[in-house]
Amino acid sequence: MGLVLSALWLGLAGPTPGHAADARADAETRARALVEQLTLDEKIDQLLNVAPAVPRLGIPAYNWWTESLHGALGPLPTTNFPEPIGLAASFDAPLVRQVAAAISTEVRALHTLGRETGHLGRIGTGLDTWSPNINIFRDPRWGRGQETYGEDPHLTATLGVAFIRGIQGDNPELPDVVATPKHFAVHSGPESTRHVADVFVSAHDLEDTYLPAFRAAIVDGQAGSIMCAYNRINGQPACGSELLMKQHLRGAWGFKGYVVSDCDAVTDISEQHKYASDPAAAVTVALKAGTDNECNTKTLSETPGLGARYREAWQRGLIAMADIDQALVRLFSARYRNGDLAGLPQRAANTVPVSAIGTPAHQALALQAATRSLVLLKNDGVLPLKPGLKLAVIGPLADATRVLRGNYSSTQSAPPVSVLEGLRRVLPSAQIRLAPAGASITDGDPVPASALRTPDGKPGLQVAYYNRSGERYDSKPVLTRTEPGLAAQALQFKAVADHHKAVWDGYLTVPETGAYRLGVSGVKGALKVDGKPVLEASAYSKWGEPLELTTVQLRQGQRYPLHFEAETGSTGVPGLFWKRISSDADADLRHAAADADVIVAVVGLTSDLEGEEMAIKVDGFAGGDKTTLHLPAEQRQLLERARALGKPLVVVLMNGSALDLSWAKDHAAAILEAWYPGQSGGLAIANVLTGRADPGGRLPLTFYRGLADLPPFDDYSMKGRTYRYYTGTPVYPFGAGLSYTSFAYAPLRVAPVDGAPENGVIVTTEISNTGAREGDEVAQLYLTPPALEGAPRLALRGFQRVTLKAGERRQISFRLSPRDLSFVTRDGVRQLTPGQYQLSVGSGQPAAGVAGQQAPLVLTRSVAIAP
Repeated sequence: MGLVLSALWLGLAGPTPGHAADARADAETRARALVEQLTLDEKIDQLLNVAPAVPRLGIPAYNWWTESLHGALGPLPTTNFPEPIGLAASFDAPLVRQVAAAISTEVRALHTLGRETGHLGRIGTGLDTWSPNINIFRDPRWGRGQETYGEDPHLTATLGVAFIRGIQGDNPELPDVVATPKHFAVHSGPESTRHVADVFVSAHDLEDTYLPAFRAAIVDGQAGSIMCAYNRINGQPACGSELLMKQHLRGAWGFKGYVVSDCDAVTDISEQHKYASDPAAAVTVALKAGTDNECNTKTLSETPGLGARYREAWQRGLIAMADIDQALVRLFSARYRNGDLAGLPQRAANTVPVSAIGTPAHQALALQAATRSLVLLKNDGVLPLKPGLKLAVIGPLADATRVLRGNYSSTQSAPPVSVLEGLRRVLPSAQIRLAPAGASITDGDPVPASALRTPDGKPGLQVAYYNRSGERYDSKPVLTRTEPGLAAQALQFKAVADHHKAVWDGYLTVPETGAYRLGVSGVKGALKVDGKPVLEASAYSKWGEPLELTTVQLRQGQRYPLHFEAETGSTGVPGLFWKRISSDADADLRHAAADADVIVAVVGLTSDLEGEEMAIKVDGFAGGDKTTLHLPAEQRQLLERARALGKPLVVVLMNGSALDLSWAKDHAAAILEAWYPGQSGGLAIANVLTGRADPGGRLPLTFYRGLADLPPFDDYSMKGRTYRYYTGTPVYPFGAGLSYTSFAYAPLRVAPVDGAPENGVIVTTEISNTGAREGDEVAQLYLTPPALEGAPRLALRGFQRVTLKAGERRQISFRLSPRDLSFVTRDGVRQLTPGQYQLSVGSGQPAAGVAGQQAPLVLTRSVAIAP
């Protein structure tokens, strides 16, 4: 059998292109032959996210844990695009596909780097990725909602499919990178209860809200993988759910790929949910339901014996060898089809050079995506800023850079551009004054190389890498080099072992004398002032721990020595952070605004406040979720003080979720929603504020007035949630957004497909730019159903973003399928129901007083739609 396997591995035996039914069948045949050669211990090891090499069979190590939510994560700088909620605000599916294709290229380049350095098996080296997050952002308190495409199932499904196709390429049977939509399903907070929550959801809400995007990802996008969630659904853990995994995923949707668990979701089955009696029973529940690959966070610390639960389950007769083999065939088939394993004749070489990371084209795309994500919510005429105006730029995020990244992003990317820097680039001759803010809970940006010096005076820090031999680290470094900051880039180098220690030495300098807030993460060591430690870390911080900042008085011209170290196995990411703060913020505000024509206030949140299961509890935030829709208190006070100065106030918001903007709507001259816009965010914002680009984004969320408008956070019923079921008056509705020009729509023409609307309809209109400049319009098609029990008020069923020059007209059409025209009954059945519907196409929801047209649609027959 070994000779047969060697022939298969080299592509010399087995199916050939002329005889293979298709690439998938060929890959499964080869995978099955490979699995037959594995011992039980070798098989068990392959079921976890870290799959070790099997040298005797020529199988390289593989780590299924690869993240690229809005940019690839790896050991060297990658391109950082806007957070997905910002990509959703673009309402631009072709753009999302472009962004995903660029990310896919960089993921493949990181895989190449892993092969070149021998670091395969580390996170971020695989040819699959755990993206996109297509959960529905049903409640603005959820900290991870920023990772999603918003609150609407149709928008989420369309953009999710676009992302998947960009990641996987044109042939899903031979994907460039395997996409993994997550978290399947009915998963959207609270973060504090996600490991124990039993979410009860009606059949109506399941079919109407929570499953459509996942169905589209599998059926239309043909994603090769899917990630199951932590929580239980109607009593069963998501990773062991008969309803989700068998009836829908592999049953109704015909999914043939592999399922990976969210990290520790399998252990939760026994340890948190108490659904299974012990760990062996827990893996049985997951494996029997079709969970093929288990992500376990203990692989981060390389805890031995994680596969023992599977061996025990097999020994006790809870699982059969066929259960293990089925999972492994799915996994190895994927590795053949994505090119990680050689020998599949249909698979062309999948090698992308490391130089493909961070290319000028990708940098330009990051700026384009950031620009198209921006949403202008209010403008009384102050924007675009006119040439020659004097600006006061205020707010804790005005000169901030870490906020741009959002969460699930690489700490290393192209040099980020703050709003202040963006304005100075765009307006080089303008008078722009920064009013330094007081201390804020959003503080903490990476210290740039320009403020660091190596022991021999070069910009940056000296770092020495020590390999580990056995239980000890070598006495001499294997590599010493200069890094731009307190970051570890060891996995770029073949000489540095997987297990190593990094030691940084150098000095901190400051551009001006004053008060600075300093903090570190993921390291041990100290920074000294006058020979005494003022910033000291005695233990490694862990992932998700809040950054602790210490205020220190520092002097220009002084060099402050620092020494830090980190070891592999710690979950904290090494970093050195600072923020220059004002000792008299009120005086600085008055001084900056004294002769300013306009005040630009940059406020909002950061992904250190809202995010995944975070160890934070401060006013307004707990565990990664929000406990209020207000801006932080110091920011609200700053805006009120700025407004009292009598100058036009432009509010720029950076955040990943809906906030209460009622005060800003009443008092600011303009509001620009910028989300977490990625590495080029500040330049994109400056381009829009000054009119070099048109703000064409639209809200993918409803912006409510407060929590009193919403049901309890842990209630998964959709009644009273999102624009589809909320009956109140929001501050800003889903789909809202302004332009610097105006548009008009011609009357709608509605043509049935094959003579009957039950077969679908084609809706056509013409959009005209009636303003004096080029601009972007997002044409939104909504369908309002007749009075049906459980039906929403209305539902988005199509959208197109178009760029029109002044006076230009363009005809656009929407083709609505029977599924697009369907709604869900109270009992969860999707169908076409007889009655009179209303079609609306325009700049937003039909009741929002926007440009648009409406037309009636009558259905006369009831038609069932497949699940």
